[in-house]
Amino acid sequence: MSMQIELDFEAADKGADKASCESVRADHRRSARACPQRKTKAKNEQAKTATLEEVIEALEAAFEAVRANKGAPGPDRQGIEQVREHWSEIKPQLAQSLLQGSYRAGDIRRVWIPKAGGGQRGLGIPNVVDRVVQEAVRQVLEPVYEPTFHQSSHGFRAQRSCHTAIAQAKEHLQAGYGWVVDLDLENFFNRVNHQRLMSRLAQRVQDKRLLELIGGMLKAKVVLPDGVKVSNDEGVPQGGPLSPLLSNVVLDELDWKLQERGHRFVRYADDANIYVKSPRAGQRVMASVKAFIERRLRLKVNADKSAVAQPQDRHFLGFRACSESPCQPSNGLLKGSAALQMLAIPTGMAVLCALQLTPIDHFLPDNDFPNRP
Repeated sequence: MSMQIELDFEAADKGADKASCESVRADHRRSARACPQRKTKAKNEQAKTATLEEVIEALEAAFEAVRANKGAPGPDRQGIEQVREHWSEIKPQLAQSLLQGSYRAGDIRRVWIPKAGGGQRGLGIPNVVDRVVQEAVRQVLEPVYEPTFHQSSHGFRAQRSCHTAIAQAKEHLQAGYGWVVDLDLENFFNRVNHQRLMSRLAQRVQDKRLLELIGGMLKAKVVLPDGVKVSNDEGVPQGGPLSPLLSNVVLDELDWKLQERGHRFVRYADDANIYVKSPRAGQRVMASVKAFIERRLRLKVNADKSAVAQPQDRHFLGFRACSESPCQPSNGLLKGSAALQMLAIPTGMAVLCALQLTPIDHFLPDNDFPNRP
């Protein structure tokens, strides 16, 4: 018999959508900080194993992490503090249901937030108890995968950020790689192929019970704002603690393929730039990498937003390469690499980077930026 943890609580305040968006961002930042940075090992080195028992042992630490995030309720409208009051009762029931295989992830609440470049981004907010289970799984899986993630992957990882990504991009440009293959993966988080993801996980995770638990989480139904429930046949909805790690598991295959081909690149989640020395080389790389992404990974490259261009004509994570100030698009190659700067442009990602760390060189002044000392 399936089991979902349900308590007889009053519905939480419905005006929590804004808090839910903030909690998602905090979830991702906290996920990156949770495990200490380790020296990258060889790709084929034997990684540590992960078991369902380890997930159960991690429930208490996972609850504290979810509680510290102060996230919004999921579809069941049970808030963090409501679950905390009954946690001593919930935890043994939850552990037993996980061990017996009767646990079933609840529905996911869909929330829409505006994107910096226009349009909306869909987030999925799981119930609090389900977020605890996701966080426990993340804490167990992250040490398995983190040591062998590529050094050019910067998103949602310990001791890495958009600023470390920009610093590495700057190194490639200063080394004379003055053209960029700017790849945009169309609707990535909602397009992840479940079969391929589970196949990748099975290469490292031997515990079939844990794999079945993750598979069940991926299939959780989504409750739309109008109350309609829809099935979830693909994707890893942004909003839960586990989705950032799973996204890196999917794209790690791309990272090592680029390494195998000898490319210089930087990836932050689903934003990837490959650096080459000529537009002709860029076109060849674009064609071959696009074929790999769409045929092998079963994802979609957004042709309208992807391009081969000079870095000063594109922006990456809210920054644009520039050899002079003010930063202007140019028809020529970057001049004077010693003067190369990475300036922020007024986008939501640039503001986020400004809040995270000190700028690389300096920021293009903009009234939307927060005050900094």
